[in-house]
Amino acid sequence: MERYDVVIVGARCAGAATAMLLARRGARVLLVDRAPEGSDTLSTHALMRGGVLLLARWGLLGEVMDGGAPPLRTTTFFYGDKRVDVAVKLRHGIDALVAPRRTLLDPILVRAARRAGAEVRHRTGVMSLRFGPGGRVRGAILDHGGTVTEVEADLVVGADGLRSTVARQAGAVTTREGKHASAIIYGYWPGLALGGTHGFYRPGVAAGAIPTDGGLTCVFAAMPTQRFEAEARIGLDGITARVLAEAAPELAPAIAANPRRGALRPFRGRAGFLRRAHGPGWALVGDAGYFKDPLTAHGITDALRDADALARAIAAGGEAALAAYGEERDAASLELFELSDRTASFAWDAGEIEQLHRNLSDVMNREVAAIAAREGLQRIAA
Repeated sequence: MERYDVVIVGARCAGAATAMLLARRGARVLLVDRAPEGSDTLSTHALMRGGVLLLARWGLLGEVMDGGAPPLRTTTFFYGDKRVDVAVKLRHGIDALVAPRRTLLDPILVRAARRAGAEVRHRTGVMSLRFGPGGRVRGAILDHGGTVTEVEADLVVGADGLRSTVARQAGAVTTREGKHASAIIYGYWPGLALGGTHGFYRPGVAAGAIPTDGGLTCVFAAMPTQRFEAEARIGLDGITARVLAEAAPELAPAIAANPRRGALRPFRGRAGFLRRAHGPGWALVGDAGYFKDPLTAHGITDALRDADALARAIAAGGEAALAAYGEERDAASLELFELSDRTASFAWDAGEIEQLHRNLSDVMNREVAAIAAREGLQRIAA
């Protein structure tokens, strides 16, 4: 039976980053994912300053920009008819944000994990966890195209998303649940040349335009899940057109002049949650352990932040370090969780959503300061 220090299930942002950091510390790591390498996944695209800071510290930000993700130095908010322009100021060495598609970002993280020495297997799923005495997780049973193998590990990390197999089989309890959920439809438009990120907020609807790699702009339309279900009969194009007309009339001429590239992608909505972050022989990172409504676009940053914290805890060793990771994750997440849940209610007017964004900015500034102050980050990145 093959044996590893850590088996990580899920080779997206959280899992690949965790694998890379542990392999850089000399751990024997196996990283598996059901999907083909380089495949796409539903995503909010935008990285906040904390996520960009971590990519820079890990030596990967240059690869993201070389892959075509443009530097984003301004964000423009429209609260009803009020326009607010915000510049990205130089702080902790970061003077721009990025919003890569997952077909760019995920492979960069996977390649970095491989370079560090992690073993990576795509098209490989987890059939079940292996348990030892006392119910401790001791490894996993894997399926690669019908070939079944068993692996042993000191720790199995679930980075396998909302419907995490690791979380379910390990019995990870849900410790907090959101009350609201937004439905979001997004697609890609060439030729918009907006020069920065744009967000639009009007009663009951929201929209955004985020420049990404390939010369494309990710345009999204957001609404309460109830509206999405009620209008499903008119199709994704019909819903998107209606919501964009209501939320972002300023964007309508550019959208009309530039035909969309590719299909629209829907997210039907899911209330947020926090699950217990660890247990005997297992831990969770990314959406497997913590998911909040995507309308505040903090998911990728959460994944990278928590991958960094979990890698530190695993490197430190012991249950106490994992418990500290769970406490750190929850403390860093709760305010963001509640603000995102309130945003997803759509029960706000222009004044309140502007204040919610100010509150989000305050929380994220504290998050960046905490990430920048973490001891040993350069040692892990070496």
